[in-house]
Amino acid sequence: MASSTRSRRSQVTNYWPGFVDALSSLLLVIIFLLSLFMLSQFFLGQEISGKDTAMSRLNAQIAELTELLQLEKVNSSDLESTIATLSATLTSATSERDQMAAQLAGLGAGGDGKDATIAQLESDLTAQQDLSREAAAQVALLNQQLAALRTQLAALEQALQASEATDTENRTQIADLGRRLNLALAQRVQDLSRYRSDFFGKLRQVLEGRADVRVVGDRFVFQSEVLFDAGEAAISPEGQTELAKLGAAIKELQAQIPADVNWVLRIDGHTDKRPINTPEFPSNWELSAARAISVAKYLITQGVPANRLVPAGFGEFSPIDPGDSDEAYRRNRRIEFKLTE
Repeated sequence: MASSTRSRRSQVTNYWPGFVDALSSLLLVIIFLLSLFMLSQFFLGQEISGKDTAMSRLNAQIAELTELLQLEKVNSSDLESTIATLSATLTSATSERDQMAAQLAGLGAGGDGKDATIAQLESDLTAQQDLSREAAAQVALLNQQLAALRTQLAALEQALQASEATDTENRTQIADLGRRLNLALAQRVQDLSRYRSDFFGKLRQVLEGRADVRVVGDRFVFQSEVLFDAGEAAISPEGQTELAKLGAAIKELQAQIPADVNWVLRIDGHTDKRPINTPEFPSNWELSAARAISVAKYLITQGVPANRLVPAGFGEFSPIDPGDSDEAYRRNRRIEFKLTE
């Protein structure tokens, strides 16, 4: 009876670890997409910042041109006032000249003894005529200056209109650039996510049934014992067999990804926190880096391009299990593969 009970208990399937792994995978995918979105917003902000600088310069030029236009208008108004004053003076002088000419004619018809008065009046008339000619010359000069100022005002108004048109065009280009950049980034994220899904799906088929090889979020994880002996960075024969399957899956994926999609496979080496100190590996950092490089070199021998592989060593500094049990140490000793841009 006890044996039958134990048999029924062993047949009960524990779904909780699978559920936790699925939630962890979903959370990591969301974090990855948010990171890509933040990165795209950063580059977009840099691009828009450059455009804003150009727009600030244009706005400064527009303000300067507007100020010059106002100054020229004030000068024009002053010149017009001066011309009006001189014109009034000229009219007054002409009137006085006419009056004096009339008086002179009257005195000439009036008889003898008026020579001195006539001479004085002729002198005054000559002075008034000289004043009239000087005023007329000043009026002509001021008219020329006013015409020149009007020409400058027209040129400034044209420059101001051209600057405003350029400013409007730049704003339109910035908005269009931001829209196209967001679309391109979204398309890249979608493409890479699709190829990552295909890649992980292919590896699940290749490595199906192995408990020491699993998917965690957006990473494919090999326990170190699958590939290496304890304290070694040379790949074991069994590990070479598994990596050969991985290399075949990578080459198949590479043939499907378009050339304009930039991607790399990052190979992360991890160890547990127990220290190592040998002539070959003075610390866990050297051991983890050497293991990642060994995996990369072996995949290159299987035909994977070197420019698509990025080995990195993390030592004991990125554990997935903070515990101190043998099981925690075993989980932390791993090689992770992550497909990224």
